[in-house]
Amino acid sequence: MSEYTPLLLALTAAFLFAVGGQLQNLGVKTVDSRTGTAISISASALMCWCAAPFFMDWSSWMHPAVLIFMAVGIFRPALSANFSVVGIRYLGPTLSSTLSSTSPLFGLALGILVLGEVLTWQTALGTVGIVVAVVMLSRRGNMTEVSWPIWALLFPIAAAAIRSAAHVLSKVGMEFIPDPYFATLVGFTVSALVATGARFVKKADVPFTWNAPGPRWFAAAGLVFGSAVVCLNQALLMGKVVTVVPIIAASPIFSMMLSLIVFRREVLTLRIAMAVLVVCGSVVMIAVNR
Repeated sequence: MSEYTPLLLALTAAFLFAVGGQLQNLGVKTVDSRTGTAISISASALMCWCAAPFFMDWSSWMHPAVLIFMAVGIFRPALSANFSVVGIRYLGPTLSSTLSSTSPLFGLALGILVLGEVLTWQTALGTVGIVVAVVMLSRRGNMTEVSWPIWALLFPIAAAAIRSAAHVLSKVGMEFIPDPYFATLVGFTVSALVATGARFVKKADVPFTWNAPGPRWFAAAGLVFGSAVVCLNQALLMGKVVTVVPIIAASPIFSMMLSLIVFRREVLTLRIAMAVLVVCGSVVMIAVNR
């Protein structure tokens, strides 16, 4: 069974990412995105610190490469999560998570530009598929039962680009400190400080109260996302990237199923369903490319 463990962990992570997106969608109804993001990231950071006595090598804090992980934390998940939450507010969890799943596309693009990787036909075909899917999502005819501004598509795409850039920077840092858990903990901690500070610098338009359900939904989402990252890192540690990444890209499929079967609050048209499948297929094609 050990050879199947990475696959099961990756599937679990993909499902948890979808659940977290659905929980955030519940939270944005009563909490503004900036406050919700601060709560979610802080909950993830708190979970990582609670697990620190069991998983963290404390000597890693003395290595200069910790500054790289801190730099990553400034942008991810603080900034990327804010973009993601705004995307969920306008597009819903399925469309937002679908466009966010284009992260491997930006990762390979950075690999080509920065690391000198070769552009293959798989990458080119996957890119075409992504563009076609975005065009499908941006076209809204009379049969479409959802309404959102076209510019809202930029938020989940920007979140995906930021995450990819952060992945490249994290990879550089882990060449000096080969500890994915430590990199995750530092990133979440810095992001929690940044997100919380931004919340106090500019007051939210929506009055905040802990008695509202929104903060609890975002806190729950943070715990789910933290658990998802733990599963993902463990899967990457035990398995191969070319096996784990395509499975993680299946998260929008889980999100679509949750929206349709469990939450029953999002109308899924044929066009949206086709776009989800095209994006997922394109991301898988890009991710499995060597």
